Amino acid sequence: MEPFVSQMYFGELLAGTDEAGRGPLAGEVVAAAVILDPTRPILGLADSKKLTEKKREALYVEIIDKALAYAIASATVAEIDEINILHASMLAMSRAVSLLSVQPEHVLVDGNRLPPNLPCPAEAVVKGDARQEAISAASILAKVTRDRDIVKAAEIYPEYGFEKHKGYPTAQHLEAIRLYGITPIHRRSFGPVKKLLEG
Repeated sequence: MEPFVSQMYFGELLAGTDEAGRGPLAGEVVAAAVILDPTRPILGLADSKKLTEKKREALYVEIIDKALAYAIASATVAEIDEINILHASMLAMSRAVSLLSVQPEHVLVDGNRLPPNLPCPAEAVVKGDARQEAISAASILAKVTRDRDIVKAAEIYPEYGFEKHKGYPTAQHLEAIRLYGITPIHRRSFGPVKKLLEG
């Protein structure tokens, strides 16, 4: 896939942002924003979904160590249910960018939409997590953080198997919802959960 190079911005205070957790039936949607340091390159950055868990965890540590700035933010389950998952994802990304300790001059956003209220010019980059390193780094921080959060939830709600399916609508997860009902971390606006509540 063709690497993405902005034709609008050529400086170094370039932030990438991405989210993790649009598809699951449970848990917050998590976003990260990263400004990489060109003097401290990180090898192996790629779309977080294409990396093994072990590789993601190793890169997570390296990104936090080497990035010029990074921030992680989320939108709650209540916010997801209130404004829908797309708007909640945008909200989480805009929160992450606003939390950066270094003010970016330009933001690259994974996908085809821009979050509102960004502090500087921005571009949407389709498949950006596979084409641009700052977005890849953000996707890794978001995915690792979200996976860790849902694994913690598995300790509170052990019968649901969150540590295995990470909240996605697998057969095991749907069966657990049917047997035990929903938890406070389930997204009530999502089809399978909504159906059960209406049933």
